[in-house]
Amino acid sequence: MNRRKFLTAAAATGAATAFTARSYASILGANDRVNLGVIGLGRRATAVTGGFVKDPRVKLAALCDVYGAQTTQFQKHFAANLSSPLISVRYQELLSNKDIDSVFIATPDHLHVQLGSDALDAGKNVYLEKPTVHDWKSRHRLEKAAAASKRVLQCGTQQRSGDHYAQAKQEFFDSGKLGSVVLVRAIWNNFPWQRRDVPPAPKPDDLNWDLFLGPAPKVPYEYVRYTSWRSFPDYGSGVLADILTHWVDVAQWMLNDDKPKRASSLGGIYNLHQNRENPDTVSAIVQYDKWNLSFESSVLSIRDDHPAVLFEGTNGLLNLTRGGYTYTPNEGDPVNFKSTQNLEVAHTKNFLDAVITGSKPSAPLSAGLSATLPVEMSLKSYWSQKVVSQADLD
Repeated sequence: MNRRKFLTAAAATGAATAFTARSYASILGANDRVNLGVIGLGRRATAVTGGFVKDPRVKLAALCDVYGAQTTQFQKHFAANLSSPLISVRYQELLSNKDIDSVFIATPDHLHVQLGSDALDAGKNVYLEKPTVHDWKSRHRLEKAAAASKRVLQCGTQQRSGDHYAQAKQEFFDSGKLGSVVLVRAIWNNFPWQRRDVPPAPKPDDLNWDLFLGPAPKVPYEYVRYTSWRSFPDYGSGVLADILTHWVDVAQWMLNDDKPKRASSLGGIYNLHQNRENPDTVSAIVQYDKWNLSFESSVLSIRDDHPAVLFEGTNGLLNLTRGGYTYTPNEGDPVNFKSTQNLEVAHTKNFLDAVITGSKPSAPLSAGLSATLPVEMSLKSYWSQKVVSQADLD
């Protein structure tokens, strides 16, 4: 019996409601193959799908985007990996296809909760790009869907699958080697795709503007809002959502503390005075019980050779990057470690392992929400110009 017939038969007997991630994995294991659908086919989707297609267990089976030209471009990029995929504009059509086991969602941030919840409700395993939620109060819908579905939900904080990150946690933090860490500095600048000059352009005939807006306020079409959506708070939250999410996740993971107490954020549009509402430069301080995280980020062309999280411990400094780390003890010589691991490949592999074998994903919903909380606090602080606690979000 193939997988689809098995699922149909199980549903007819009522057994489908009792499936767990592990029992579902045993069904997939018979084929050892995941039929993947990708929803949202832009820059980020292209990067992560590049990781997926390196795994022979994946069949790229369905594509969905609100803009036909973007779908065509994505198909050309992955022509060697595609064979008559299902093409749709409305994501509901993709989710209704019973042959699709799993979906990768790489839409603008404001659509994450809606699409992620609907995908889980449809019985799909979900790889959901970060930030996990765009509005803190909306998390309950996603939590409810995840609890009811029992499917795999992997959030897109790919450092969680990095071998050298796990190694650093064990060697420097869990062992106590770094000493007491009271200050963490996180810096990442220079994002050319977020500082483009975007002249007005008419709406293409094959772009569905209403589907792009989704739950966001209904406004007339503007090309810049579509092509540079990270610059507008209705759809994304700029560097605080794109970058702080990653770095605060690393810090909280290393220090076993995901309970921010207060956040304060300042910044503004200092250089890019056209085509944006989100700041081009921002600084934030997030306070925890026994440590502070200081975050700096700008989309401007500030030289930034090695974006990093720097942990300042009483026994030394640990500079942790995607490419490795440098440990500088108070006494003795520095220790350098270089990593050549592709984090996109590692994180997609971890997701597929969870789907097929029933293992736990490295970035489950709990981790995704924990990484989002200090971001939402920092955003609230930026827009309100006040110091913010979690209570101010609920």
